[in-house]
Amino acid sequence: MAHLSENPADKERFICVYPVYINSKKTLAEGRRIPSEKAVENPSCAEIKDVLTAAGMNVYMENKMHPREWNREFRGRVRVQMKEADGSFCQEKFNSRKDVMFYVSEMIPKLKTRTQKSGGGDTSSQQGEGGKKSKKKKK
Repeated sequence: MAHLSENPADKERFICVYPVYINSKKTLAEGRRIPSEKAVENPSCAEIKDVLTAAGMNVYMENKMHPREWNREFRGRVRVQMKEADGSFCQEKFNSRKDVMFYVSEMIPKLKTRTQKSGGGDTSSQQGEGGKKSKKKKK
C-alpha cells in the first residue's frame, strides 16, 4: 500500500466495488447494479478482493459502507485499479465497471469457501428460503 501514497492521483483512479452492487438479495433501489439473475447471494468484500487479486488486478479494501447499506455485516468496499498511469486499461477483459462486476459475480460461486458451504448446508438453506417465501405469500 506504500506505492499509493507516492502519487495521490493513483488512488483516485481506482474504482469502487461495494458488495451491494452484486448482491442478488438487494433490489436496484437498494443499490444493486447488475441483473439479479447474474448477481451473487450476499457477497463479502474478502470474496471480491480474492477473485480480483486472482485475476491479476491491483486491489485493496477500505472499511467504508455503501450509503444505502444499513446492515454492518456487509461493511467494506474494494478499490480496483482499472487503468494505468498512461490511461490504458490494466487488463483487456476489464474495460468497464460492469465488466468487473460481472466477472466477480461469475467467479465468487466458484470459490472454495462457497462450494464447501453448499455441500453440507444446502438443504438447510433451501428450507430457510422456503419458509421465508411462504411468509411473504401470506401477507
